[in-house]
Amino acid sequence: MNQTRFEAGRFFLKDTIRLQVDFSTTDQSRGIAAPPLQTPCAPEFVRVDLPEGRAALKHLAAMPLGDAIAGRESVRRFSPAALSLEEVSMLLWATQGVRKVLGPECALRVVPSAGARHAFESYVAVSRVDTLVPGLYRYLPFDNQLAQIYEDTEIGNRAVDACHWQQFVGQAAVVFFWTAVPARMEWRYAEAAHKVIAIDAGHVCQNLYLAAQAIGAGTCAIAAYNQGACDSLLGVDGNEEFTVYIAPVGKC
Repeated sequence: MNQTRFEAGRFFLKDTIRLQVDFSTTDQSRGIAAPPLQTPCAPEFVRVDLPEGRAALKHLAAMPLGDAIAGRESVRRFSPAALSLEEVSMLLWATQGVRKVLGPECALRVVPSAGARHAFESYVAVSRVDTLVPGLYRYLPFDNQLAQIYEDTEIGNRAVDACHWQQFVGQAAVVFFWTAVPARMEWRYAEAAHKVIAIDAGHVCQNLYLAAQAIGAGTCAIAAYNQGACDSLLGVDGNEEFTVYIAPVGKC
C-alpha cells in the first residue's frame, strides 16, 4: 500500500491537536466577539412552533437506555408511516437541544462539544411529518422552532440525488442534514478546530440513533454524498457553512 496517499488524512486524525497553535492569537484571545450560537434566521421564513423537546423525549422514549443501546443498528428500509411533529421535535432536541445558556459565547446542549462551541446547524428535509408541508426546514434550538426554508414535494428525491442516488434516503419520513459553521470552533481553537468538529458530529448522530430506536424508528448515518449538491439543496455557501453529515429517519 502506498502510504503517501493517506498522509494528509492520518495527520488530520493524529496530529492536528498537536499542531503548534498559538492560542494567544485566536479571535477569542484577541477579544473578538464570538460568532452567534445560532445562525440568524431571515425574517421572511415562516416559523413553526415545536412541542417542547425535553418533555417529548420523556413522553415518547419509553424504551430503557440499555435496550436502545443494545438494539441500535443502521436501518435502510423504512415504512411509509409519517412521523408526528412531537416525534420530530424530540429527535431534534435529542441531537442539538439547548439545556442552558451560560452567556453570549456559551450554551450547554444535550451532546458534548469541544469547548461547548457546537459548530453545527440542523436541517430536515421533510417528506412525511404530520402537520408539516413537505420541504426543507432549519431547526432553531434557541427558539424551539423550525424555519421553513422552502416547500418542495420532491424534497426526498432531491435528497437521493444529493446522496449519490442511495434510494433508501428517499424512503425516509425526514432526512437530517448537519452543516458545520467552522468559525464557531475556529474562534477558540484556530487550526485545531477542524478535527474536533468531525468528532462532535459523531456525538450528534449517535444521539439520533438512540432516540430513533426509542420510538420505533431507525436511521443510517451517511458520509457518502455530493458536497456541492447537498450544499445547494440546503442553500448554504459551501465555505462559511457546509454539509458534514446526513441521516435519514423513518419508522421501521
